[in-house]
Amino acid sequence: MKILVVGAGATGGYFGALLARAGRDVTFLVRPARAAALRERGLRVVGRDEEWVLAPRLVTAGALDTPYDLVLLSVKSTALDQSIEDVAPAVGPDTAVVPLLNGLAHLDALNARLGTSVVLGGVAKVVTTLDETGDIRRLAPLAHLALGEQDGTRSARTAAFRAVLEDAGIASPEPEHVVTAMWHKWVFITTLGAVTSLMRGTVGEVYDVPGGPALAPALLDEASAVAAAAGHPVPEAERAATLAVVAASGSPMVPSLYRDLTAGRPTEVEHLFGDLTARARALNVATPLLDLATLHLRVHQQRVTAGTVVGGGVRAEI
Repeated sequence: MKILVVGAGATGGYFGALLARAGRDVTFLVRPARAAALRERGLRVVGRDEEWVLAPRLVTAGALDTPYDLVLLSVKSTALDQSIEDVAPAVGPDTAVVPLLNGLAHLDALNARLGTSVVLGGVAKVVTTLDETGDIRRLAPLAHLALGEQDGTRSARTAAFRAVLEDAGIASPEPEHVVTAMWHKWVFITTLGAVTSLMRGTVGEVYDVPGGPALAPALLDEASAVAAAAGHPVPEAERAATLAVVAASGSPMVPSLYRDLTAGRPTEVEHLFGDLTARARALNVATPLLDLATLHLRVHQQRVTAGTVVGGGVRAEI
């Protein structure tokens, strides 16, 4: 089975590294600068008292000339359109593309360009980050990648893919319906992102101040109401599991969106929040707190675009 991993960042890089270490035929599609860094240092996974390095097989855009069996698409939503064009030459009649983005808007773009028969749904859960050296730093043992046909049917190809993932040490449970699982991950990530970005603090810092414990449940109520109206209600057990993460005293938890925000980098505001609040309006669901978080992140994005953000702050000229 030939596997192409699009992107070698914290998520795709980690899953791809596990697959390559397990002896699978893995190639990483990366930008030239990332390719140069990986050729110099190797693909390194560090943290949790371990460190290992691989010499990855690399390819850059324009050099793809053969189809792959499985494509793991792991890029930021801001790079999605270009990545779809870059990966198109690797998609043949028997190729399956599994996007690892949060949210749902990417499915529409992928379906339109590659066809619904090619694109699977995917839900990735992993706690990693790309550090200043370009190494993948593992922060927790979680490595979970659920996938499935968009229409919820069972298929031989998804069973084969899950077997390959499990063999590499990647948990790959079969969801009852992968699109529902994607909705539930979207509810989780927007709740966590809104809590931390609105208050500019970790989960614990927000929870441990007067009034703080009420914020996460209120945001979760809003996001869950949108999912329910769209036909994907969040089960009570999953809601409780989400609250255990997003409303916890002393927790240092922050999402990558928060790290991008505080570092003055672009965020996935439109893909994660703009799309969710637009769906809420179409479904007549009130989301005042999520609307506020969206507005907050849009102001930040405007500053990034204008070049007035420096080191997570705002450049002031008097």
